[in-house]
Amino acid sequence: MIRIAAVGDVHVDKDVLGRFRPALEQLPDRADALLVAGDLTRHGTVDEARCFATEFGGLGVPVVVVLGNHDHQSDQQAQVTEVLTESGITVLEGDATVLEIRGQRLGIVGVKGFGGGFAGACASNFGEREMKDFVGTTEAIADRLAAALQSVRADALVALTHYAPVPETLVGEPLEIYAFLGCYQLGRAIDSAPTSLALHGHAHHGSERGRTPGGVPVRNVAHPVIKQAYNVYQLLSDQVDLELVAS
Repeated sequence: MIRIAAVGDVHVDKDVLGRFRPALEQLPDRADALLVAGDLTRHGTVDEARCFATEFGGLGVPVVVVLGNHDHQSDQQAQVTEVLTESGITVLEGDATVLEIRGQRLGIVGVKGFGGGFAGACASNFGEREMKDFVGTTEAIADRLAAALQSVRADALVALTHYAPVPETLVGEPLEIYAFLGCYQLGRAIDSAPTSLALHGHAHHGSERGRTPGGVPVRNVAHPVIKQAYNVYQLLSDQVDLELVAS
């Protein structure tokens, strides 16, 4: 059994320091790794990245993250990544990490993702150059996710994104903004490999549970959705589906 703690959209700055830490310090007894699904900071500054590293670093379990749109706001994403990496936090963007947990291999593949929408209401790679560039960005990111997922050999495989791969976990958000919250290409990429679980954030008013067309469980772990410091899910258990085992 592998236990994964997950949260997203924590938006850490100096005013948030200490809010999550008491619960996070219990993680070694509750989970084998912590995954954070983007929007680590409020405005994507180096100072805020240091605040996140202080709050979420040194927990006694591996911490793996992707960046979100807020983490790109100040165009300092390279510096933010450097601060996090130097603090021992793994930042993924189109690549993978594999954790050895009690003789089992947990593969984690991460990308930020991008918008574009879902079947019947999505942007298409046609028309103006600006639209082609928008959809091209979405497709390139999804292709990187698919390639990385397909390259990993693990007992359990998790896809970590900020943007949503399915519309079901967006229910509660206005339909008009679905195209800015996720895209079907991410779901297609997740289904291209034997993915065990997909985690995302971004949709603060969305729903927690969904599935890809191929049947992969999807969980929206945005902090405003789960309303606690993290959820813990177990993989490779005797359960048919994911089980929420701690919070």
